[in-house]
Amino acid sequence: MKVHYDGHEHEHELEPAYGLPEALPTHERVLWQGSPDWRDLARRVFFVRKLTIYFAAILAIRAALVLFDGGTAIDALKAVLLVAPLAGLAIGTALGLAVMSARTTVYTITDKRVVMRIGIVLGVTFNLPFGRIATAGFRDAGHGIGDITLALAGTDRIAYFHLWPHARPWRLSRPEPMLRCVPDVQAVGQLLARAWNASTGAALGTAAHSPEPAQPSGSLRPGVAQAAPVASSRWDSALTQSA
Repeated sequence: MKVHYDGHEHEHELEPAYGLPEALPTHERVLWQGSPDWRDLARRVFFVRKLTIYFAAILAIRAALVLFDGGTAIDALKAVLLVAPLAGLAIGTALGLAVMSARTTVYTITDKRVVMRIGIVLGVTFNLPFGRIATAGFRDAGHGIGDITLALAGTDRIAYFHLWPHARPWRLSRPEPMLRCVPDVQAVGQLLARAWNASTGAALGTAAHSPEPAQPSGSLRPGVAQAAPVASSRWDSALTQSA
């Protein structure tokens, strides 16, 4: 089967297998690999657009106050230039985090599991066998880019802090891994559903769409999720692996 890859460039060129901490078992195939769209990540996760509007409003108010107090246009410009570098630093930092997060993240879907390689400075790989995933769902945020959430089965937990920003917002007590800002999210979600169904034999529920036309969402819930058997390979024995 042809691997669907989004074409992004990434770091970690010396990985034993791209996006994976070790080569997959011989019977397992990679179906898709991709990364977050950095523009959508900057807009929806790091709020670069909102930060830009906020600081633009602050600078405009600062200039207006100087003029209101009788200052000249030059005085207003100086007041704006005094604060502008701080605004630029904040926006640039958020934008840089979005770019680096996208460059260092690789999501992999095989016919047995989902693997998330994340982390800008200290990379970590989360290995999520299909049998350890209770439910999944997707949300199209517009332009075909969206998120895929994965709810873990049983008592399995991954700390929210370890996942962020690749976690479903505000699910602090029971964090859910999330594939963020995935291009062509509906196609990827359908591919995941087919692989999940083939691997677990569970029937998938009917997709439920959001009433908001610009933000459709769907459910990929199987009827029953059984725990994957523990094998000698560490691929099947843990949810977390070091990169």
